[in-house]
Amino acid sequence: MPPIQIALVGVGKIVRDQHLPAIAKNDDYHLIAAASRHGTVDGIDNFKSIEAMLEAVPAIDAVSLCMPPQYRYEAARTALEAGKHVFLEKPPGATLSEVADLEALAASKGLSLFASWHSRYAPAVEAAKSFLTATAIHDVKIIWKEDVRHWHPNQEWIWAAGGLGIFDPGINALSIVTHILPRPLFITAATLEFPENRDAPIAATIAFTDANKLAVSAEFDWRQTGKQSWDIVAQTASGEMVLSEGGAKLSVDGKIVHEEPEQEYPMLYKRFAEIIRAKTSDVDLAPLRHVADAFMLGRRKFVEAFHD
Repeated sequence: MPPIQIALVGVGKIVRDQHLPAIAKNDDYHLIAAASRHGTVDGIDNFKSIEAMLEAVPAIDAVSLCMPPQYRYEAARTALEAGKHVFLEKPPGATLSEVADLEALAASKGLSLFASWHSRYAPAVEAAKSFLTATAIHDVKIIWKEDVRHWHPNQEWIWAAGGLGIFDPGINALSIVTHILPRPLFITAATLEFPENRDAPIAATIAFTDANKLAVSAEFDWRQTGKQSWDIVAQTASGEMVLSEGGAKLSVDGKIVHEEPEQEYPMLYKRFAEIIRAKTSDVDLAPLRHVADAFMLGRRKFVEAFHD
């Protein structure tokens, strides 16, 4: 089967660190073009806009959209209208209704749409899911705290309306917990902390439950210094389970039971190729739905101004 002729839109740090290496190592793909206002990729044709790229390179089969979520809908719709399969970086859009519209358009054209959640493909996530499926869960705590100055220096789009703020990393935790827990969650209370000079939150505390009244709490914070915290801790009938380092390690009662090298983006591109070959889509909006619910239900608390 010939390789999928793929193009990238939005050439920034995540593309250079993750997308380009993953595509290069996957024989299912042949990277032939890129579009970005500021970045370029060596060895292929580069354009300033997705429109110019699609017009100039009709051989493109699929596009991977890696720009900020506020701008992703128009680019995705342009690609689908042109008959291209679409990979959406997380979060898949600025709103739920945008992504629902894209999903309907892709279905009407027989194209594949992929809402990618890279943290679900962290090495120990499936092992955590298997562990929790086989035991009784008493409560779950999500601790997702990092230093925004390190991970998003001078990236103003994340602080704008639609940029999600702390939920840009927090949605990674939500993508994992919605995958590993046996029943759907819903939010019962939330507090979102907004810096006085920003339109997106810098921290959030959230309480969830499910149909069986499971207690789940989340602490998200972008002001962490020192060691970063990306942990999901579950008290269970089989002991304390800790899924740490963003899903890289699984421990039970302090003993590591699963640890492998990180392969998140290679697994994402493997999945994208699978759904293209199968002529289907993969669009799970549960993580983004929780973010929307937090904004809708949450109490706003204003805190001191934040400066990079």
